[in-house]
Amino acid sequence: MMLRSLLLTASAALAVGACDERTSGDSAALETASATSPAYSADAATPVRPETRKFRDWLAVCDNGNACSAFGPAASSGGWIRVTLDAGPAARPQVHAGLVDRAAGPEGLTLSVDGQRFALTMESDSVGRIQDPTPGLIDALAKGRRLSLGDDVALSPSGAAAALLWIDERQGRLGTAGALVRRGATPASSVPAAPALPRVVSALAVAQTNLPSRTLPAAFEARADVKQCRADTAYSPTFQSNVTVDRLAADQELWGVPCFSGAYNFGLRYFVTEPNGANPQPVRFPTSREPADEVVNGEYDPTSRTLTAFNKGRGVGDCGIASVWAWTGRDFALVSESEMRECWGVPADLWPSTWRSR
Repeated sequence: MMLRSLLLTASAALAVGACDERTSGDSAALETASATSPAYSADAATPVRPETRKFRDWLAVCDNGNACSAFGPAASSGGWIRVTLDAGPAARPQVHAGLVDRAAGPEGLTLSVDGQRFALTMESDSVGRIQDPTPGLIDALAKGRRLSLGDDVALSPSGAAAALLWIDERQGRLGTAGALVRRGATPASSVPAAPALPRVVSALAVAQTNLPSRTLPAAFEARADVKQCRADTAYSPTFQSNVTVDRLAADQELWGVPCFSGAYNFGLRYFVTEPNGANPQPVRFPTSREPADEVVNGEYDPTSRTLTAFNKGRGVGDCGIASVWAWTGRDFALVSESEMRECWGVPADLWPSTWRSR
């Protein structure tokens, strides 16, 4: 099942905001990023562009630090497999596999490829790991025709070889001893180092005392984008009242305006203001794609100065986009992002990274 929240729930989309109108006096100072260069503070590193590719049934993703993952689904349903490899000459692959909606038996999980059996170390009751798989296992995955998890969950081999080969090419491993698929005599030491990650420095926390009432000031109600949000949520005065306000600095506040709600997603537009909500300026949050005007299922933590979001592709939360931004004292910088486009039952902590920082 493809991730459909960005398409079917238009109000919930990170890339396409439901409240897109802006007044002519809006400041662009808080539009902190382009689609390909999310903002960050301190080091001016230039990360590589994240990329997601589909190879038949398999999904492959590499992030801005060239850490890559390849995912394969069950032939019908019930399980998945993941191969991950960081960038750089010393990196070694890992293999995870898991069941969906049920736990493994007391014997744990075994991955079978064309009759070869590989035991997994259980990390939970339904997910297992092979920390340092042998080249034989990776070769078997790339060439295998029959993959299964346990005795009853058939995994699709279609696209596995192409996905792993793409990772080799992306990380500069082709023809080296450290390649996943197309290994050669060239030493693994020739593999390029991992690119530098951007450094994000959060501003110091400030006291949250004497915050204003959460009733939107007139300066908000006069804005075209807020009027649209109000119109889109008029069916629920209770949801409309869920305005948030936090202090960013002695003379700055962060206000959140409810803009949509659905079965399992809700969205806010955020504004940085002067004291008591004066002069609201919209925040556009950098992502690995287009900047986002709205944050889905967002929550700001004034202690860590981070704002988290979890845009669910479906209610069980096994696909979607998870993001973290940090307030730097100047803007919100993207700290991390993971995105699982396929609803295959993969836990959120094992989704492929699309953006990292340090």
